Amino acid sequence: MTVLSSSAPPSALLRTPRGRSGVLAGISLGYFMVLLDMTVLAVAEPDLAASLGTSMAGLQWATVGYTVAFAALLLSSGAAADRFGAERLFRGGIAVFTLASLLSAFAPGLWALVLLRALSGIAAAACVPASMAMIAQLYPEPAARARAVSTWAAVSGAAVAAGPIAGGALVGAAGWRSIFLINVPIGLAVLVLTLGRAVACPRGDRRIDWAAQLAAAAVLALFTDTLIAAGSRAWAHAAWSSVGLVAAALAFRWRERRSPAPVLNRVLLRSVRVRAGLLAAAAVNFTLTGGLFVLPLLLQQERHLDPLRAGLAFLPLTVPFAVNPPFTGRIVARVGPRRPILAGLALLTAGGAVLAAVVFAGGGYPWLAVGLLLTGFGVSYALPALVAALVGVAPAGTAGAVGGLLNAVRQVGATLGVAVMGAAVAAGTGWALLVSAAVCGVAWSVFALARREEAD
Repeated sequence: MTVLSSSAPPSALLRTPRGRSGVLAGISLGYFMVLLDMTVLAVAEPDLAASLGTSMAGLQWATVGYTVAFAALLLSSGAAADRFGAERLFRGGIAVFTLASLLSAFAPGLWALVLLRALSGIAAAACVPASMAMIAQLYPEPAARARAVSTWAAVSGAAVAAGPIAGGALVGAAGWRSIFLINVPIGLAVLVLTLGRAVACPRGDRRIDWAAQLAAAAVLALFTDTLIAAGSRAWAHAAWSSVGLVAAALAFRWRERRSPAPVLNRVLLRSVRVRAGLLAAAAVNFTLTGGLFVLPLLLQQERHLDPLRAGLAFLPLTVPFAVNPPFTGRIVARVGPRRPILAGLALLTAGGAVLAAVVFAGGGYPWLAVGLLLTGFGVSYALPALVAALVGVAPAGTAGAVGGLLNAVRQVGATLGVAVMGAAVAAGTGWALLVSAAVCGVAWSVFALARREEAD
């Protein structure tokens, strides 16, 4: 057996399983932190609203400030990782994310918090594609890389499952500000575990059209602002935002047509099945993130659960994320991705309908748990299968681009879920949940018909 001395070069150390697993743990922990930040805020909403004296619209922006920036910049972050070096972008993103989280814990008011959440979203967008490139550099062997990616991906289920419970415990013990402080030790641990040049990735010369990227971010932000303002019946605000939206959309279209490095991959978007898969992915995140926004308000404000009990109430929704994806993977390998996607969308539609019916009828928690369980299994069937489906139908040489587009569209869906379902809460939580069921029902229909349309 070869023993490596402490003076061995980092590259030699990284050839040992222990050396590589430590770096992989750091990369995966960074992904965990990014995803945890999307769910941990859910049960903190009532405490945050009371502390900062904010409205429903303010609560919506505290959530979508993160997802708008995350979604818009995911479109170009893969190119940025190639251009500047994936490990540099990853570590820089983790450092900024950690600092933004620390500052968020001491935010003096709502809009300072929203700006810091947007900064966290920018940093998160830098981390996710870069982490995949680092894993590819760390594990050049295909079999080992597949196992490493599975480990990295499994972290997402753990983060979603842990978020509401961790958030509830922290808010119950120390208030909403504590949910941001938890990221500080995690971020420092990630930086320590990924320290050194062992995962240094080559720098390329891919071009990034920053003007087009800025216009894309403006379109998404103004569209979200229009929806939130309309939901709050701030009609003058909504009108001005819609004017800005039209101007930003025209600027984006003009720039995209002339750009040598367009933000959107037109080759991908020509495929009917790619478009249907992207719609399905957006619908899944619309339902998941929108539900995580409106249901804590129901549980804490209407059913008077404390933050920890509200977090625990989400277990039927979140546990399937941690346990079901390997089973879904085996189903996809056996029968292909189409049936699991359709099953997942059907379960999401049924879950939203059950939750709405329980709210309208004033039913007890056991029935609410049934709706949450249906939704959790729907997400855990649909999302892994959608990744396989979209990569499988992507034109040759575009697998990386379709992955980036998929993640961006998912975050757009999350943003719209909070904006639309939050607006629908004014009519009642049941109506907001019915909206999510309708969105997933439409996505099911479009995806079911996509293969036939492309064949014609």
